[in-house]
Amino acid sequence: MATRIRLTRVGRKGVPLYRIVIAERKSARDGRPVATIGTYDPRAKDDAKKVVIDVEAAKKWLANGATPTDTVANFLKKAGVEV
Repeated sequence: MATRIRLTRVGRKGVPLYRIVIAERKSARDGRPVATIGTYDPRAKDDAKKVVIDVEAAKKWLANGATPTDTVANFLKKAGVEV
């Protein structure tokens, strides 16, 4: 099972909100994820609430071979996870 750590959009029109999910490599952007490990709110005023990641779950999935997208890799680096 080839997996990616990527963003999936859940916000309504004009109010973006994203989940950081583990998904099959070939599944649709908003398809069913394997697991959810965080959120990204680009409209948040507080930088601490902009990106929320479960670091332990991210490390576990990276150890199991999941590859992050470029955007998620930047979020993980800022959270202190070795990509």
